[in-house]
Parts: sequence; C-alpha cells; structure tokens
Amino acid sequence: MNFFQTFNNRFNTLPSVIRAGFWITCAGTCFTGMMTVARTLSPDLSILVVVFFRAAFGLMFLLPTALSNNGARLKTKKIPLFAVRGISAYLSVTFFFLAATFIPLGDIAAIGFTRPVFACIAAILILEELARTRRWVAIGIGIFGALIVVRPGFQEINPGIIYAFAAVMLSVCNSIMIKYLSRTEHPDTIAIYQAVFVAPYALIVALFVWKTPSLEQFAWLILIGAFGALTQRALARSFHAADATVVITLDFLRLPIAALIGLIIFNEWPIIWVWIGSVIIIASSFLLTKQEAQDKDVNKPGGKIPT
Repeated sequence: MNFFQTFNNRFNTLPSVIRAGFWITCAGTCFTGMMTVARTLSPDLSILVVVFFRAAFGLMFLLPTALSNNGARLKTKKIPLFAVRGISAYLSVTFFFLAATFIPLGDIAAIGFTRPVFACIAAILILEELARTRRWVAIGIGIFGALIVVRPGFQEINPGIIYAFAAVMLSVCNSIMIKYLSRTEHPDTIAIYQAVFVAPYALIVALFVWKTPSLEQFAWLILIGAFGALTQRALARSFHAADATVVITLDFLRLPIAALIGLIIFNEWPIIWVWIGSVIIIASSFLLTKQEAQDKDVNKPGGKIPT
C-alpha cells in the first residue's frame, strides 16, 4: 500500500500535460483493445451478442459503486431520460463494433476525432448556443479534414465508414444528454444507468441471433467489459488532469496507438490521407474547445458536481 501511495503522490506532482497524456494513452489503448477483441470474435460470434456481453460485464464492474451507500447513486427522478439515453448509447457501441469489422482501427480512430465538430453543430442547432464566425470556421476545417480521411469519389464508401460516422453522431447525442443530466445527477449515477438500460436493450436484440459463447469466448468478453470500463475511467482522469484544449490535442495519440495495434494484429496501417485528415480534424477540435473554454470564462457558470 505504501508503494502505491508513494507512486500516486509522485505521479500527481508531474506536469498536467504529462499526466493527461498518460491517461489519454491508457484510454486509447483500452478503447482500441476493446475494438480489437470485438473484431476478433466477430467471425464466430454476432456483434450483437458481443455488445450484450460488453454491457452486461460493464454493469457487473459498476455494481459495487451502484450498491454502495445503500444505493444512494441509484436515486434519481430522470429515469425516462436515462432510458432514452440508453438507446443512443447502445446504438453507438454497436455501430463502433460493426465499423471495426469493415475498416482499419486507425480509420475508426480518425473518424472519432470528428466528435467535437458534430458536438458543436448539435449545440448550435439543438441547444441554440451562440454560433460565432470562429466556430463555423473551425467546423468547416473539421469537415474538410473528415472528407480527406474518407475521400468520397476517390475510394469506395464501405459500410464501415457509415457505421463509424453514425457511431460518432450517436455519441454526440449521448454527450448532449450527459450535459443536461449532469446539472442534477452525479457522474456515477449517469454511468450506472447507462449500463442498467443498455444491457436489457442489447439482450432483446441479441436474442434474435443468439449463440452461447464458449468458455474461451467468455474470457474475451469479460476483457471487453473491463476495457470499456477502463476507457471511461481513463478519459475522466485525463480531463481532470488538464484543460479540455490540452486533452483534445493529446487525443491524437489514439491514432498511432490504433494504427500500431492494427499493424501488429491485423497487418493493416492507415494510408497517408488518414494521417493528414486527422491532423486537420484535431486542429479544428482544438479551436472549438478553446472557443468553448473562452465562452465559459465569460459566462462564469457555477459548475458544481451534484452530490
């Protein structure tokens, strides 16, 4: 225990950029690991069954938190909204897993960088946030970068690209709902109810293509659940360690991680256009996040986590 305490104390003294970079690397590795296992299992096990077990085992990892303090984190008045969010979360994970069966992991990572761009568009259209010229310029840059990655007209648009973009857009819907829920709900409550609702949704759909996994497949499915839980924890810690602008920039580390794992396991490597487009998208995301941080400084909201 003393060793871990000493290590933790020393780690916390490191510059915020280094700590954020460490957690982003962990998040990228875990997310890519989850996608890799899902892709490996897909020839013998339906992705719909894989998604169910990912949700079920993820819920299992969250049970200690849910049951602690006499179930205090389960108390909420927003059950209907949690139920709706569960649908978008289920579809987002499913589309990400489906994308992994069609396109390289590096391409999925690159398309995932467009999340802040779509989030900004949704905030303007749905939340009616102020649309400054600088925001529209950043959005345009991000879309241009995405077009370089996809290169419509120069390569075939396969289902994997469509699934990946659909997953990103659904994850943006998730983010908007999280932003609303976080005004009154604890982060643990939001995480727990996602798992609570995703698991039964996934089970209902999986029953149509059900195949009971073997013992070896069960082991891999448990690993998927662990990877999913660790990804969320690592992301949360990265945003806690540094400003969002820093984290968004460091998120580019996901691409070389995904590319390296894809090369080692599947003998695939993103082409040069994916790297170029990713750099442009990351620059756009940085501008958008920096603008959001400046807006918060002007508005000075009282962002307390509810207890």
